[in-house]
Amino acid sequence: MEKIRVGITGGAGYTGGELIRILLHHPEVSLDFVQSRSNVGKPIHAVHQDLAGETEILFSESVNTNVDLIFLCVGHGEARKWLQENPLPGNIRLIDLSQDFRLNATSRREGNGEAFVYGLPELNREKIRGAVNIANPGCFATAIELGLLPLAQQGWVTEVYTTGITGSTGAGQGLNATSHFSWRANNIQAYKTLTHQHLAEINQSLNQLQHTLGNDHLHFVPWRGDFTRGIFISSQLRSDRSLPELVELYEEFYKDHPFTIITGNPIFLKQVVNTNKCLIHLEKQDGLLVVHSAIDNLLKGASGQAVQNMNLMFGMEEQEGLRLKANYF
Repeated sequence: MEKIRVGITGGAGYTGGELIRILLHHPEVSLDFVQSRSNVGKPIHAVHQDLAGETEILFSESVNTNVDLIFLCVGHGEARKWLQENPLPGNIRLIDLSQDFRLNATSRREGNGEAFVYGLPELNREKIRGAVNIANPGCFATAIELGLLPLAQQGWVTEVYTTGITGSTGAGQGLNATSHFSWRANNIQAYKTLTHQHLAEINQSLNQLQHTLGNDHLHFVPWRGDFTRGIFISSQLRSDRSLPELVELYEEFYKDHPFTIITGNPIFLKQVVNTNKCLIHLEKQDGLLVVHSAIDNLLKGASGQAVQNMNLMFGMEEQEGLRLKANYF
């Protein structure tokens, strides 16, 4: 089997760097170009310095269209513009890591009839296998959706109150007042209370399974944390089912999904950081169910999930190139 030829545009940021790290060691992939307008001609390892000795690829200015797949790692609002400015042959598949094409209403791009498929494998695996264009989910959205999808399938999602904390890499590389080390260290803050941009895609995904849910059942308060990587979510809702019944439901729902693991033990971030896993733990007190879920925001929440989608699109084993080790200690 010939290797899949891939390229990355927007390769200097966090998600681009994570993609490079995975793809350089993916046994079925040839990384043909990495584009970065601000780093043209520089070695990749001059920006992603941990890659010294791993590759001599230089950042390119142009796009090589003799590839099978391009990952778009440009900023939110930039992917659609980039595609307008860079017409691509119809045979090139796309995986976009921005939010530009995640919603059904905005899932098509100009001049191309193929809509973007929402790339959450635990929800849309079969659609992803036949997709030409993939819209990779958001990081908070991934963690919250994976915690609630089994309930939505049964029509059991009621009013949900969710809190979630994310590391500083979730804000990208650009500096601002709340991304500096001196602000983040020993500090947390709630932000975008009840208005986070991922709410729309979360509601869309839940309604895909629980059609009568509507868009006002999820109340989400995100937090900025004083660590670099990871997302920890706690979603609370009422349920009259027993905890063993609920655990059985979750185990059955995810039994064929290798990266989502249900555990009876309390979960923590170090279990998932630097992996493509989502860990889920359920707790119940009286009539209240709490669903905890944890992911690495840059991997299962971005680049790892993008590679998982690539594997499905090209008929490979879903875990190929993604058997990654957590930094447990």
